[in-house]
Amino acid sequence: MRRLAAPLVLTCDGPPVPLRDAVVDVDDDGRITFVGPAADAPPSGAPTTHCSGLLMPGLVNTHAHTPLALLRGMGGDLPLMRWLTEVVWPAEARLDAADVRVGMLAGGAEMLRHGVTTSTEMYFWADTVVDAVLELGSRVVMTPGIITAPGMDRLGTWEQMRDAISAWIDADGLRFGPGGRVELGYGAHSAYTLSAEAVATTAAAARERGALLHIHVAEAVGEDDEVRAAYGSVPAMLETTGSLGGRVLAAHSIQMSDQDLEIFARHDVAVAHCPGSNAKLAAGVARIGEMLTAGLRIGLGTDSPASNDDLDLWEEQRLASLFARQRHADATALTAADVLLLATAGGAEALGRDDLGRLRPGAWADVVHVDLDDPAFVDPDDAAQLVSNLVWSAGSRSVRDVWVAGEPVLADRTPTRVDPAEILGAARAAGRRIKG
Repeated sequence: MRRLAAPLVLTCDGPPVPLRDAVVDVDDDGRITFVGPAADAPPSGAPTTHCSGLLMPGLVNTHAHTPLALLRGMGGDLPLMRWLTEVVWPAEARLDAADVRVGMLAGGAEMLRHGVTTSTEMYFWADTVVDAVLELGSRVVMTPGIITAPGMDRLGTWEQMRDAISAWIDADGLRFGPGGRVELGYGAHSAYTLSAEAVATTAAAARERGALLHIHVAEAVGEDDEVRAAYGSVPAMLETTGSLGGRVLAAHSIQMSDQDLEIFARHDVAVAHCPGSNAKLAAGVARIGEMLTAGLRIGLGTDSPASNDDLDLWEEQRLASLFARQRHADATALTAADVLLLATAGGAEALGRDDLGRLRPGAWADVVHVDLDDPAFVDPDDAAQLVSNLVWSAGSRSVRDVWVAGEPVLADRTPTRVDPAEILGAARAAGRRIKG
């Protein structure tokens, strides 16, 4: 048992209005049993951690390839398809499991420092990624990559990749690990690296197990010309081949027509919006306003740290709002409160999870302590101004402590379970070797 107490608590379970002089009670399993004013809290003999400032839920990164932290700055000024074919895929062909581990440790520690407690990973050597996450103490929705691309055949055929995920889920269950830290899903890379059969059979395997299907959709112009010629669009291909209907998370979803949005709405497809990476690769701006109007579930993602080039979900909040306002010429589009919810409860909803992204009884106690002793916070007693300052001014630099399933994983801005200096040295050595 543990009690966290703070002058302000943002639950993000509804409009982000802070509770004052509040507590968060956590049971021995790492789940929240009570959130509310201290005056209304049940009697407790549990040790209490008194925090200054603000407590809020951990952020949820809905689309990432975190081990690619080792490739930061490589091909950083190329468009998507040249970046993939000329830089990323050749470099990935030189990666091994040890590289993936150190890349995940480096990127995962960075996310904790930004208050990101859950990341949705599409990558290879998935058991290594999971081990690194458990070492850090963070949380992952692991969707092992399924792909046919140059250099990737050494990892097996797409059938072998798909079947290995099915076998893993069948053996260990959909969710496992201390504090339920690991969820498994299927990472079908895209319609331009996989056949329609590969996507459809992977989707069927995911539906059969209630697992998430995580796939890149309509990111950049030209990537899916063959699919468009055959089906009209990737969403149309997914619908025609019966690949929708389960838990589907479509990353990017930029080059989308009104008909494509209707398909997504019809099948309750969620979208991972990655404005930073999309802008850097000049892929375009997703139609987030129209998606929200259509009732789509939307979360925010960083994408790869090699195409972003950071893992800061606070920056993604600001970019999502800025781009939406520019697109619609409307300064009220995607307010600070809107994007804060996309990064927390909205991200959890996009993953089909009601136990993440909120501080409420029954949810996992993934909690972030925000230090308000910063010039960014002009008047913390003003609820609207507090949220505005949090999103627009302070962001990740204000994150001080983090708990996952009630366990401290970041204390005074330092990871508690790993040695940051050791990870940095290993990451730099691996990066130099991969670059050649």
